[in-house]
Amino acid sequence: MRPLDPRLLRYARSIRVYLAAQTLIGLVTTACVIGFAAVLTRIVTGALDGDSLSILGPWLGALVGVAAVRALTVWASETLSMRAAGRVKAELRGKVLDATRKLGPSWLARRGSISVATLSGRGMDALDDYFAKYLPQLILTALVTPILVVVIWWQDWVSGIVVVVTLPLIPFFMALVGWATQSIQRTQWDTLGKLSRGFVDLLGGLATLKIFGRQHRQADRMRTITTEYRQATMKVLRVTFLSGFVLELASSLAVAIVAVGIGLRLVEGGMLLSVGLFVLLLAPEVFLPLRNVGTNFHAAAEGVTAAEDAFAILDEAATLPETSIGSASSVVNGGTAGAGLVFAAVRAQHEADAPLSHEPISAEVLPGKLTVLSGPSGVGKSSLVGALLGFTDFTGEITRDGVSLRGVPAGERDWLAWAPQRPGLTAGTIAENVTLGDPDPDPAVLDWALETAVADDLDATRDLGVSGAGLSGGQAQRVGIARALYRMRRRDCAVLILDEPSSALDHATEARLVTNLRTLAAEGTAVLVLSHRGAFLEGSDTRIDLVPIPVPAAEPIEVDA
Repeated sequence: MRPLDPRLLRYARSIRVYLAAQTLIGLVTTACVIGFAAVLTRIVTGALDGDSLSILGPWLGALVGVAAVRALTVWASETLSMRAAGRVKAELRGKVLDATRKLGPSWLARRGSISVATLSGRGMDALDDYFAKYLPQLILTALVTPILVVVIWWQDWVSGIVVVVTLPLIPFFMALVGWATQSIQRTQWDTLGKLSRGFVDLLGGLATLKIFGRQHRQADRMRTITTEYRQATMKVLRVTFLSGFVLELASSLAVAIVAVGIGLRLVEGGMLLSVGLFVLLLAPEVFLPLRNVGTNFHAAAEGVTAAEDAFAILDEAATLPETSIGSASSVVNGGTAGAGLVFAAVRAQHEADAPLSHEPISAEVLPGKLTVLSGPSGVGKSSLVGALLGFTDFTGEITRDGVSLRGVPAGERDWLAWAPQRPGLTAGTIAENVTLGDPDPDPAVLDWALETAVADDLDATRDLGVSGAGLSGGQAQRVGIARALYRMRRRDCAVLILDEPSSALDHATEARLVTNLRTLAAEGTAVLVLSHRGAFLEGSDTRIDLVPIPVPAAEPIEVDA
């Protein structure tokens, strides 16, 4: 773990002002430390010399003033840290969400939406300790420690040598503890991610588990993961307390060596009391920032680990192209009807190193035609749609009106409307789900979309729960189709893509849907349906078959008789 990752300065620009302000506060704190030691030394030596209260009074006032200024710097540092943490967390969360959208659903499916949600929530909140405790102490260490070492050396070179020799012991022990903490903290963070994913998966499949009587086994599994997370957390706390003891012991011994040396020379008369007391007061302040950095390192370790994961996502998204190539983007981005798609030796796959699942496809999706893309499950139909949406890598060429789609960002494909097999519905009315993203919904288009999707039997004002709770699988599927149809009509999309639109529909409803889509295609829209259902295969104008790559048969194993 780096004390201050340079990527933090790149991805969270507001931290630069924070670092500058903390540097200024650190300089003021350094002045207060030296001033407090000097004033207190003057008061003690003056009292021993018999100075009256009238002489010591101004010095006592100065001591209170210096203490008040130092207290003010502590308050300012904490307040500034918490505000900076809020701004940086907001920046990083926004950038992580933007990067997730840029990387696309295929990347999110591999990474896991739960891990990204945990990172954006709990992970970013853990940065509070990093900014409130660790980073201010790190800045103070970089400023206060060198200056105080120089001042001590200037006043007493013998004590300066002792401090210089013993001071590196603190960073040495910190490095040893840091290496141990890094692996332990990573284990804790990974266990938290596994716990979050398991809990969400359990909630999603709880009804199915109860039907088959397997809920108790999953409860035992969650209990096991929870125990692992508790044990990982306790290991982190154990290392934290032990490292705090080690750092405290090392710094105490170093200060004790300085104090013994000063005491012996004071007894021998080889040092003035004012110099010895001044150096003795500064010695603990030299080791204090380093000791606090080591202690607060553990409090910030979870936030630093989460920040590293966030930076990894942002770095991966930064490697993708920001925009498409000029003129091509403007042509492809048009929403006019009458523009079809052409596939030329296309193969699509979610991961670059994944084995190919289908033979290259060369076909056309023409306007005015209902085209059905068919093939066995797992052959790569959804991957091909991902390539059309701009989320999946592909080989070959996909063009629209002779212009390649390669390099065109997903957000610039406004000519396309799409409905997945499992629509992501939200809490709200059916109408709000269909018109999602439209600031000024059109009731006429809403009614048309519901009717075309064979969802006109549903009340558009009906309230749904989280994830569309309250609808059956077929009803939710039809609402998802209506959403794509609404987008197509409102944005004048030239291409409509439906992924297994009738997998949860009965035969009568499916037949009505096929008829409506044929009518829609006849009006000039290029309609592409992914399906292997007989109704769509029979009702299609054009059929595209994805041919799976044959798997070589395993050679028979000869067994000796």
